[in-house]
Amino acid sequence: MIASSLAPRRGAPAIAACAMLVACFSALLAPSSAQAEKVVIGTGSTAGVYYQVARAICRLVNRETATHGLSCEAVPTDGSLFNLRALRSGELQLGLAQSDWQFHATMGSGPFEAEGADADLRALFSVHGEPFTLVARRDAGILSLDDLRGHRVNLGNPGSGQRATMEVVMAAKGWSLGDFALAEQLGASEQSLALCHNRVQALVYTVGHPNPSVAKAVGLCDAILVEVSGPEVDRLVAENSYYAYTTVPGGIYDGNAEPVRTFGVKATVLSSTRVSEEAVHAMVSAVFDNLDEFRAMHPALGTLSAQSMVSDGLSAPLHDGALRYYREKGLQ
Repeated sequence: MIASSLAPRRGAPAIAACAMLVACFSALLAPSSAQAEKVVIGTGSTAGVYYQVARAICRLVNRETATHGLSCEAVPTDGSLFNLRALRSGELQLGLAQSDWQFHATMGSGPFEAEGADADLRALFSVHGEPFTLVARRDAGILSLDDLRGHRVNLGNPGSGQRATMEVVMAAKGWSLGDFALAEQLGASEQSLALCHNRVQALVYTVGHPNPSVAKAVGLCDAILVEVSGPEVDRLVAENSYYAYTTVPGGIYDGNAEPVRTFGVKATVLSSTRVSEEAVHAMVSAVFDNLDEFRAMHPALGTLSAQSMVSDGLSAPLHDGALRYYREKGLQ
């Protein structure tokens, strides 16, 4: 017993020396994950498409960490406006935002008037379209945008693009919060169950489709998608280049066989001049060099083209790292 208890001690220096050699060779052969530059992407609710798109970007980036030295993480946030302000402050390195709020942050207008134009905001690329989607309980009698008045409606949480776009629609219609029986401000992860429990009778959501929150509302409580149209919507589209008419395809949600006309924006991926040219070049490369795989990672991404991603919905200047990649590939 005594002899065997001493044996490991005599071998310990040799074992330690071997371990040190292995560690040294490992450090020479590949960069440590602890040394990787971390890039955090602000998204939205975990129930939204932003979160899934950012996770898809990070999957492509992280599998090449040994090559470019970047580590990517997608984090849930309150959405577009929060992300744009966090990019301005340096709290985030990348963020997703609706194309309309990107425009206002770039110009220092709308909700960013007090802060002024963000001269450091930079665009990487756009992704899916985001229709302004009105979902209502079938028993609520809401068959048009005008029918929302007097009902219990979830407008979205403050700081989200969902809420901000609804406020634009309300201003165009001349509505105030007092026009609703209840103006709820739940996030995307809560709104569907609130609809099913009749806490609210309708919800509005600016989002790519198919979307799990909308699918839950439709599947669990027999909700319908409602057309969003009228002269006020026509004026919004005519007067603002970041809006466009769009359609939620029919048949992607149970009980909603027909396409539904509405208007919408583009989801865009943004950064700032604080993030290095090399880091952004590597991230853009990871997506565009694997574009077929990226498109397959979520149904909302299925129709993307490289050219549209480089041009549509981008008001902020392209980041130098993105611009360099696009020029290398003949996209600019």
